[in-house]
Amino acid sequence: MTATSATTPDRTAESLLAFWAEAGVDAMLLDEPIDRIAAGKIAPPRPPERIPAAPLKPAPAAARNAGPDISSAVAEARRLAAAAQDLDALKAAIAGFEGCPLRFEGAAHQAVFARGRPDAPLVIVGEGPGAEEDQRGEPFVGRAGRLLDRMLAAAGLTDRVFITNTVFWRPPGNRTPSPSEQMICAPFVERAIELIAPRMLLFLGAAAAKSMLKREEGILSLRGRWFEWRGENGLELPAMPTLHPAFLLRQPAAKKKAWSDLVTLTERLDRPERPG
Repeated sequence: MTATSATTPDRTAESLLAFWAEAGVDAMLLDEPIDRIAAGKIAPPRPPERIPAAPLKPAPAAARNAGPDISSAVAEARRLAAAAQDLDALKAAIAGFEGCPLRFEGAAHQAVFARGRPDAPLVIVGEGPGAEEDQRGEPFVGRAGRLLDRMLAAAGLTDRVFITNTVFWRPPGNRTPSPSEQMICAPFVERAIELIAPRMLLFLGAAAAKSMLKREEGILSLRGRWFEWRGENGLELPAMPTLHPAFLLRQPAAKKKAWSDLVTLTERLDRPERPG
């Protein structure tokens, strides 16, 4: 070995040493050998002593039942709805009903009940009124409503529908109505369906479909499928959910799916009724 090679530092060894040093290794060799197998027999350190937690005290009944108590509002809605013998009486009952908080939170003008034929073979149920509906007192009269009307006209359904919503007052900021708000208004919706006695139902959007069918799937899973809607008084009707016109305004490519649903529904609606 030459003098030059003896004094030249080993760069590979330096790199390895630097790597292990950065990894936290501070000793490569010890003075005495260690039997690594025997070292495994050393008892592991004792885990810290666990102090049992004190048992939780049950929450007071008032805390467990926190949230709005809607039972009395639902009962009052059922009483008023059952007493209405026609759609005019039902509209008046809704206008005078004070059990839904939306009446005092979002609505600026009036209750928004319905529009369409009182003997329609098809009842359409949407989500809730918006600003234009709140001002005019009829559902689906804004941009989404105008799109719905064009679709109904193309399907030949213009004079064959009765249109309403799951709630009758505009939610603040046009938000989706809550399940409790829909539950409070449900007796009025069901009574309208009973008075009209349609052949089938069409639900627009996820909020309406979930509320009316008591299901949790998303609207893209529910749309275009037939379900049986069951009212509290035993009435059963075929029902189909589809996409809400407001969604179609935001996603024009989805209009094809909604049109397909409407065509399927119209074909079934036009079939001759089977003799009972």
